[in-house]
Amino acid sequence: MSIKKISQSIHRITLLVLLFSASAKAQIQKVEPPFWYAGMKNPELQIMFYGKNIAQYEASVSNNVVIKNVEKTENPNYVFLTIDTQNLKASELIFSFKMKNKVAFTQKYSLKERRANSADRKSYDASDMIYLIMPDRFANGNPKNDSNASLTDKENRKDPSGRHGGDIEGIIKNLDYIASLGATTIWNTPLNEDNDKQHSYHTYAQSDVYKIDPRYGTNEDYVRLAAEMHKRNMKLVMDYVTNHWGITHWMMQDLPTKSWFNRIDNYAQTHHRREVITDIHASKTDKEICLDGWFVPSMPDLNLRNPLVAKYLTQNAIWWIEYANLDGFRVDTYNYSDPTAMANWAKSVTDEYPNFNIVGEIWMHNQAQLAYWQKDSKIGAIQNYNSNLPSVMDFTLQDQIGSAFNEDEATWDNGMIKFYNNFALDYLYPNPNNILVFAENHDTNRINDGYKYDVAKYKLVMTLLATVRGIPQLYYGSEIGMGGDKSKGDGGIRQDFPGGWIGDKNNAFTKEGRTELQAQYFDFTSKLFNWRKLNEAVHFGKMTHYIPENNSYVYFRYTDTKTVMVVFNNNAKPQTIKTDRFKENIKNYKSGKDVITEKTFDLTTEITLEPKSAVVLELN
Repeated sequence: MSIKKISQSIHRITLLVLLFSASAKAQIQKVEPPFWYAGMKNPELQIMFYGKNIAQYEASVSNNVVIKNVEKTENPNYVFLTIDTQNLKASELIFSFKMKNKVAFTQKYSLKERRANSADRKSYDASDMIYLIMPDRFANGNPKNDSNASLTDKENRKDPSGRHGGDIEGIIKNLDYIASLGATTIWNTPLNEDNDKQHSYHTYAQSDVYKIDPRYGTNEDYVRLAAEMHKRNMKLVMDYVTNHWGITHWMMQDLPTKSWFNRIDNYAQTHHRREVITDIHASKTDKEICLDGWFVPSMPDLNLRNPLVAKYLTQNAIWWIEYANLDGFRVDTYNYSDPTAMANWAKSVTDEYPNFNIVGEIWMHNQAQLAYWQKDSKIGAIQNYNSNLPSVMDFTLQDQIGSAFNEDEATWDNGMIKFYNNFALDYLYPNPNNILVFAENHDTNRINDGYKYDVAKYKLVMTLLATVRGIPQLYYGSEIGMGGDKSKGDGGIRQDFPGGWIGDKNNAFTKEGRTELQAQYFDFTSKLFNWRKLNEAVHFGKMTHYIPENNSYVYFRYTDTKTVMVVFNNNAKPQTIKTDRFKENIKNYKSGKDVITEKTFDLTTEITLEPKSAVVLELN
C-alpha cells in the first residue's frame, strides 16, 4: 500500500473516531451513578443513562456482564439498566448502544476499588459530640468561589437571607478549633448544589445530588474534608434529603416519568400533621396530603413508591458514603416520605454498612411519636412496622430545654420536673443511648437568645447535654455566646461566625481574638466536652435519677467501675441538698470532684450549690 493510501486510511479512521466520540458525547448527557464500586453486598446496580432518544437503542455491556433489567419510561430520553456486579473486580466496563445491530456509540463506566474494611466502618455513637455547622455562615476559606457563573444566587453578605460565602475550605481551616471544643463529629447542613434563585444558602432544595455546590467547593474538596477529619480521629456526617429536591433540579426540566415526583399535576402542600401516619382514625385524604404534598412550592416531593426513585436514592446515598468516606447520615424531614419506602431505604444502607448510624429528623412532640420511628420499636410493631432507622432526634427534650431553666419556682409540671418526666418515658425507646440530644439547631430558636445571654443558664444547658443519655449535638457559635432572633427570619439564627471572613474585627476562632465574654462560654464548653470524650460512664453507662425537689435535680451515670453524679440547682437562690437520699448510688463513695472547677465535695452529709448552677462530680 502506498504512503498516500495509508495516509488516507488513517484520516478516514480518525474522522470516524471523532464522529463516534462526538456522537456518544451528544447522545449521553448524564450517567448516574457516575461510577460504582466492586464488591458491594448488593450486586445489583441500576444505572440511569440520559440523552436524546436514548431509549430507542439496544444496550449491551463488555466483560460478559449480565443486564438483568432494562427499564424505559414514557420519556425516551431515559433508560435505566440494571446489571449484576457479582464477582466483578474493579475494572472499566464499556456500554454499547446499538441501532439495527450496529453500534451507534459507547460509554465507559468504572467499577472502582473499595477502601479497606469499608463495609465495617465505625459510625458516630454516644461517645461522640456532634458540632452542627451551616457552611455558608461558618467561615469563608476561599473567597474566589463565593459566586458561580452557572448558578443564579450570588454572594451578598449584607442580605441576612443571601449567600455569605462560607465553604468547605473554611471548615477545613478551622478543624482544630472544632476539635478543641471536644467535638468529635461534624454535621454540615447539605452541601450539594442548590440553584434556587434566592435563599439557596440552606441547600435543602438541591438541583444536583451528585455534585457539591461550586460555591462550597468541589467533590474533591468534600473528600478532602473527610480525610482531614479522619487524620484528627473525627467523623463526618452528611445531611441527606430523601423527601424532596429543589424546583431547579435538572430533572424538573425533563422528567424521567411523571411519577418521579408526587402531585406533579395537582399541586398540594403538606399540612405537616405527621400524626396521621400512625393515627388509626386518620382519613386517607389526610395521609395522602401529608406524605405526597410538597414541603414548600420550591421543593418537589419525591415519590419513593416508584421503584426507580427508591433505587436512585438508595444508590446515591451509598455512593456518597463510599466516595467521600462518610461516617454517618442525618436525614432531613424523615417522616414526610412513604414509611415503607423509607424503611427499605434505611435497611439497604445499613445492610451495606452494618455499623452505620443514621439519625432521622422526626420533629414531633411526644415520646411515643418519636420512639415509633426508631429501629425495632415495640410501638411500631403494634402496626407491624419497623423503620430500620437507628436514631431519632430528641425533640421532646429540646422542647423542655427551651424553657425549664427560666423557671425559677418549681410547680407540679414546671422547672426541673420537665427533665425528669422526659427521661421517665425512655422505656418507649428501643435504644435511648442512640438518640440525638440537642438544645437547638438551624431551624429553632437560639438558646442564648431565649435565655437572654445568661452565661449561667447556658452552662446548665450544656451540663445537661453532656451528661444525659444519647448523642449530644452543639450548634455552631453557641459556644461563644452567639444568639439571634428567629422572629426576624431564618437569617437571624444563621449568622456568620465572627472571624470566618477577612476583615472581621472579632476573631472568635482564636484564644487571642475572643472577647472576655466569648471566652467564658468557650472555656466552659471546651472543658466540659473534652472531659466527656474520656468518660465512658456518660457514654453508655446506666442512668438513675431522682424526683426533683425544690427545683433541684440529681442523677447518676455509672458503669461497674465509674460513677458520675450530676446535681442541678435551678433556683435563683443557693440550695443545700442532703445526700443521704442518694445512698443507693453514692454507696461507699466519700467525695466527688467537680470536673469543671476541680473542687472536691464531701458526699457524706450535704452539698451546697450556688444559684442557677450545676456540678458534675466524679465520685471517689
